[in-house]
Amino acid sequence: MGIVIQRDSGTPEPAHGRATPYAWLVFALTFGLMLSDYVSRQVITPIFPFLKLEWSLTDVQLGALVSVVALIVGVASIPIALLADRWGRVKSITAMAGLWGLATIGCGLSHNYGQMMAARAFVGLGEAGYGSAGSALLFHVFPKRQHAMIGGAFLAAALFGSVGGVVAGGIISTHFGWRQAFIGVGAAGLLLVALYPFVVRDYATVALVTKDASGERRMRVGEIVRELFVTRTAIFTYLGSGFEMFIMGVVSAWIPSYMSRYYGLAPDQAALRAGLIILVAGVGMIVCGWIVDRLGLRDIRNKLRVPAAFAVMACAVLVLAFTLPPGPMQYALILAGMFVAGAHSGAAGAVISDVTHPGLRATALATVVLGNNLLGLAPGPVIVGKLSDAYGLKFALTLAPLVCLLSAACFLVAAKHYKRDTGHFAEPADSAPANI
Repeated sequence: MGIVIQRDSGTPEPAHGRATPYAWLVFALTFGLMLSDYVSRQVITPIFPFLKLEWSLTDVQLGALVSVVALIVGVASIPIALLADRWGRVKSITAMAGLWGLATIGCGLSHNYGQMMAARAFVGLGEAGYGSAGSALLFHVFPKRQHAMIGGAFLAAALFGSVGGVVAGGIISTHFGWRQAFIGVGAAGLLLVALYPFVVRDYATVALVTKDASGERRMRVGEIVRELFVTRTAIFTYLGSGFEMFIMGVVSAWIPSYMSRYYGLAPDQAALRAGLIILVAGVGMIVCGWIVDRLGLRDIRNKLRVPAAFAVMACAVLVLAFTLPPGPMQYALILAGMFVAGAHSGAAGAVISDVTHPGLRATALATVVLGNNLLGLAPGPVIVGKLSDAYGLKFALTLAPLVCLLSAACFLVAAKHYKRDTGHFAEPADSAPANI
């Protein structure tokens, strides 16, 4: 049995050359929706003190309001991304963004913990598949030599959106009430949703066909799933990215509370301090993605070796940071550790794009999202919340960065197979630069 790649009529992918102005327009709008995505996801974290007081919640319950979004995103990302690969990326993105905007408004209308949990679950359902569909569009319109940087910049929007969510949530909830924080960010996201489908053009769907003794036929579901895990590079990149996102999810969820409890800051001031940490992490994703692209030109395996080195660095710096007493030195080390903690993000998507079927690009990138959420973003806040209830938040945050070592090990194993697995699926012959 062999895999056949057929591309329906449409514009070719710019495998070489320079990105067009249209590509940057697509990036701007897709980046903007990713900002909205994570503003909606993270606006709740600075509101924790208000919910804890009003509804008498434990830290585990608060952490669950963050984790439920990641859990739903992880579980639903692959089926929704597969639908996006077949139905169309632009239509899927518009529908998903509309849902998470409305669900965020629903959070502001909640009157008890159960209603809030349900609304947060719908936020996760709306966000499932967006990162993968958006990345697939961007990898289509940008040349491969920029994929790690563009992928990192796109995913950095998640952290910039987290900053916006944390800061907006802290300020609005302090001055106008926590309900208005949810309603405001939800309504703002819906404005961008209305513009997206009128500007962005989808790329042609790549047919999923295979050859056997009877000739060409459509791939079955089991065969599609198998293609997502056909290379060892893909398997260990999924795992490495998931483990590294553990610390990203933990810090995003708990650093506002840490600043409030250990630095004695009011919720709005704690949100600003936390926002700067997340902002630095987002800048690091872009800068480190650029470094990965540059070093990857020397040796393609550096696309995985360099993120492994950054993961070890993040572990060492963050463990040291949280063993220190609260103060300027600790805060500076947290900034330094988070700068390199997300270095893998753009590289992971670029690597997965290289070693999977082009007709399954959004689905393969959704598998990265699955690993990110089920291994990192979903369990991280709850595990740290449990440790915090038992031993204190400072001790919990000191242990959390050790998971980065698992990530580094996975990336190094993936690097051993990457050179062989690259080109496992050849791009169609028409992959000249697109003149869009």
